[in-house]
Amino acid sequence: MENEKNKELIRAVKFTLFSISAGLIEIVSFSLLNELTEWSYWPCYLIALVLSVLWNFTLNRRFTFRSAANVPVAMMKVAAYYAVFTPLSTLLGNHLAEGLGWNEYLVTGLNMVLNFVTEFLYQRYFVFGDSIDTAKKEKK
Repeated sequence: MENEKNKELIRAVKFTLFSISAGLIEIVSFSLLNELTEWSYWPCYLIALVLSVLWNFTLNRRFTFRSAANVPVAMMKVAAYYAVFTPLSTLLGNHLAEGLGWNEYLVTGLNMVLNFVTEFLYQRYFVFGDSIDTAKKEKK
């Protein structure tokens, strides 16, 4: 029981660290697009989000959840999550940034925190739930 708790704690720490790296990718790409183009909030956010999702999915599948699950199936499950999260966060973010004049970086940060919490739960219990720790360790 204690070993299982430790595994889950380590899994949560790994997810957090990989999410931080994905967050850096998202905020840097968002910042570059926001500052160097004349685009409105939503395309900058959407492109940055896609880049961070690809990075985060790849690292978390391999190292956090150590899943041997079918990659296209797992990716489709993640795509289903983002089919809901992306429009909602994009519309809400655009409303807050463009409509209400909130700072674009504050809005993006709030979206990132919401994404972090909900995506961990979704990946842990739905995407990789039955396939956690099924990947074989590579021999060196």
